[in-house]
Amino acid sequence: MRVGVAGAGAIAMGYAAFLSGNGHAAWLWSPSGNGTKELREGKALQVSGAIEGEFHPQVAEGAADLVKCDVIVLALPAYGYRRVLDELVDYLEARHTVVISAHLSFAALYLAKKLSERGLQIPIAVWNTTLLTAKAQSRLHVRVGAIRSKVDMAVVPVRSADSAYKICAEVFGDRFLLKDDLLTIALSNLNPQNHMGIALCNLTRIERGETWGQNSNMTPAVARLLERLDQERIAIASAFGKTVRTIFDHSALSHGVSGDSVAEIYANLAASGKDPQGPKNINTRYVLEDVPFGLMPMLHLARISGASARLHECGVELLETCYGRDFAVENDILGELGALDSDRLRRLVVEGYPARSSANGTGKEAASQ
Repeated sequence: MRVGVAGAGAIAMGYAAFLSGNGHAAWLWSPSGNGTKELREGKALQVSGAIEGEFHPQVAEGAADLVKCDVIVLALPAYGYRRVLDELVDYLEARHTVVISAHLSFAALYLAKKLSERGLQIPIAVWNTTLLTAKAQSRLHVRVGAIRSKVDMAVVPVRSADSAYKICAEVFGDRFLLKDDLLTIALSNLNPQNHMGIALCNLTRIERGETWGQNSNMTPAVARLLERLDQERIAIASAFGKTVRTIFDHSALSHGVSGDSVAEIYANLAASGKDPQGPKNINTRYVLEDVPFGLMPMLHLARISGASARLHECGVELLETCYGRDFAVENDILGELGALDSDRLRRLVVEGYPARSSANGTGKEAASQ
């Protein structure tokens, strides 16, 4: 199958290698063009770790080129979602399935809303995390740390869940756990809460550019913060009637590691040789992506459900103070969805936006009239 990957970072490159190694035709699109320059020149993508080899994915020159593929996967930071979705939306057709990996900030609803204005509704699959972990060693060398055995997914609209699930399984393997709806996925992503706790408690070494192991530096004090943040997330989910995995469940499922505390889990990970480097730049995605696009939506869910998120609120305020930024303003997706009270949100994640008829037609042809 032809699979287009929007993005050209480590995760996108890892996906291209995974797809190529499993007999699919992988296309990469770098929205800026910079990430695929060497690939366009014929140089090989070097991949090591959980995937080994040299790969030559196709390079898409733009959104119109990428949609020659049947499946489109977003694999880029959430602060790049809107630009990419705005470029793709006029070219998407009923035959397409879009996958957002890993989903943040109700981006699937934003895409569904834009497509509805064209009179179109297609399956939009959302994953709670990336299929694999990867670090860029250089421009064309990516090290894949792990390929996850199980990833939670949901589909907008829910009635398209079975077909989208089959496509994801056909392309990426039998590793998906289908959940009831997008809201469950939004409440299942542990990265924003964990990354906030790690960033807050290691901000000095991040700003100084120190080299440090993330797992080996998970002290009991920092681990207790992560446990409390996790308890708040679980309480927000419960307020919506959702059951989601705890940080302990996630560690056992994704990493095969357990422990009586988060500190013990991280110590066991480090002892097993899994000790990735922590961020070395103040502009880390742990803050610039996960706070505006992960934690701001979580705070919104807490407000409309009546659940307490005091530690999440305090953590965001502390980071805003340290960075001198208003992270709520930096989220360019959430405000485009209109008023998201509990009832409306519950309806949208199940039904999506109804496809509107368009007097001017649909697609790029209509846009040019």
